[in-house]
Amino acid sequence: MSLPTGDTFAVDTRERWRTMSLTEVWLRPGDWYHPAVDAVVEAIIDGRSPEAPAHRLGGARSAAGIGLDETLEDVACLYRTVGAPVDVDVVRGAALGWVQGRDGRPTLSGVRDPATGLPTADYLGERLRETYGRATRDTVAVSDSHCLVVVDVAVEALDPWQRMARAASVGRTLDQVFGDGHPMASLSDGVFAVLCERTPDIPRLSQSVRRIIERNAQILGVAETMRRPVRVWMERLPQDHAAALNLLEHLRR
Repeated sequence: MSLPTGDTFAVDTRERWRTMSLTEVWLRPGDWYHPAVDAVVEAIIDGRSPEAPAHRLGGARSAAGIGLDETLEDVACLYRTVGAPVDVDVVRGAALGWVQGRDGRPTLSGVRDPATGLPTADYLGERLRETYGRATRDTVAVSDSHCLVVVDVAVEALDPWQRMARAASVGRTLDQVFGDGHPMASLSDGVFAVLCERTPDIPRLSQSVRRIIERNAQILGVAETMRRPVRVWMERLPQDHAAALNLLEHLRR
């Protein structure tokens, strides 16, 4: 895709991209700009492949501690700004750059999966322990009060960057739909779980998750990395914590 040339047009495109990103996905306005942003915009305007500058931008985002999901959603905002479909090569370049940037910085904690931005399975297991302990004190059965909403998007034979992009897309969706107060985790490659109270809203939320995951995958250009349709179901929790941990292990496989 080639756009009108000129420094003024490039600046205008960059600022419209920034505005859309800050409105829709970006968390901290002060860390959005990086010189690689201009390189990506200039490549698109000149009709050149933006994959290489997107790789640099992904590395810069990672070095700044910005998650992969936020990085890729920002790239999608650029393409919505210029009115074009997301270039899968650009998504790949940004994802690979992000991973290289992550590998070059020290890991501070194992609580969160850096690709999805979600907590790990071990973290979810600990939250389950707290849930069972609270249920014991309140003399209620966890199997009656809570459940797991499980999401399975796994397909075989994906490149590493495709797996990362898919994980980032699903992680952002789960955070959007369930938000704070719902412990969730990436259990394995393509399988995710959310701990929820058993309320009348859960079936509706489960259906919303399926639709939004598929929509976000289309926006990011990674729909081919997911099973269709996406599998979403409610998993009944067992009677005790040890059995719940066994259930998580089973779901991870």
